[in-house]
Amino acid sequence: MNTVAQEFRALWGAAPAAGLDVMRLRWDFPILRQTVNGKPLVYLDNAATSQKPQSVIDCEAHYYATLNANIHRGVHTLSQLATDAYEAARGATQGLIHAARREEIVFVRGTTEAINLVATSYGQRLRAGDEILISAMEHHSNIVPWQMACERTGAILLVAPINDAGELLLDEFERLLGPRTRLVAVTHLSNALGTVNPVRCLIELAHARGIPVLVDGAQAVPHLKVDVQALDCDFYAFSGHKLYGPTGIGVLYGKAALLDAMPPYQGGGDMIREVTFSKTTYNELPFKFEAGTPNIAGVIGLGAAIDYVSAVGLEAIATHEHALLAYATGQAAQISGLRIIGTATEKASILSFVLDGVHPHDAGTILDLEGVAIRAGHHCAMPVMERFGVPATVRASFALYNTREEVDALFRAVRKAQEVFA
Repeated sequence: MNTVAQEFRALWGAAPAAGLDVMRLRWDFPILRQTVNGKPLVYLDNAATSQKPQSVIDCEAHYYATLNANIHRGVHTLSQLATDAYEAARGATQGLIHAARREEIVFVRGTTEAINLVATSYGQRLRAGDEILISAMEHHSNIVPWQMACERTGAILLVAPINDAGELLLDEFERLLGPRTRLVAVTHLSNALGTVNPVRCLIELAHARGIPVLVDGAQAVPHLKVDVQALDCDFYAFSGHKLYGPTGIGVLYGKAALLDAMPPYQGGGDMIREVTFSKTTYNELPFKFEAGTPNIAGVIGLGAAIDYVSAVGLEAIATHEHALLAYATGQAAQISGLRIIGTATEKASILSFVLDGVHPHDAGTILDLEGVAIRAGHHCAMPVMERFGVPATVRASFALYNTREEVDALFRAVRKAQEVFA
């Protein structure tokens, strides 16, 4: 057996954490069977995008090979079959997040577009002096759209602070909920820190004052069981590509009454009921917000990804990833000169850290030479980096197919980076 084959066996062959049959599941992901720089790929950049199982890849290919047609408009067989597959994916998405109604599921390009849709459409009711409340741990996609809305309307953006562990200060959050607060927008799971926010509590505090809440669930949906009815959130946004699905597809959940009252985000085909040169009447939900030819293959692929994750079981995935994070945190604590950024009591899937004397970009380069793919940078969360006084972090993020042996490979590479830059 050659060295690379032995390394693959070492990474894949050990007993998985939490009873998940990780070795079997890994074979579902063809990209994991390759080498990088002569080393078996250790993919720990799942917070940026997850890898895709063969079933998702095959589903997209099958659509283009056998069903390729536009949807909702054609009377011919291919169009009807494509429409059925597209709407079946909407039903799968509804089931995944436990939405009450199918029409509350709007397909968009990703979390970013979902938040921009709400900021642009719902945001039309904002007036000068109104307030939008976010947290200090938000991704840029849950900051910039609200800044743009404030620029358009004269509204004010308020930021609830976090403590040194990366946890939201609930007393400060509640204090900032005022008579002029018109919307709260908060992440469910921080992409830079791994913090899991108590969103149910935040929603209750906001709703007690009649304030609607948008939750950025981009990181949460692949790792946590989400029930939008139990949370009682007003909007929930997430992306397909972090959920083992295709890129370029995402979801906005919104309560039907709110979506119904909002003006369209874009104009064009499929979002109309009737058009004349004097007036246009708009389509019913959710089509009012799905202008033009959508990413049909992406939606169908997202449906396949949801089927895959549902078959594995989100609770089993969460248990496995929690065990990996705990193991990685313990391993990190043994490395002199390593400081974890984000030590919240409630965390999931993400370990961010800095190394004394080693810039995260340099560490990322050395890790890549060892076949370990992590993310080094500000993670589209510059205010978080400023809060912790660092330019960037090394971020390892876990998925259902990762193993303890890969965590060991990560920290062997970290020690090598320390040796190089000692």
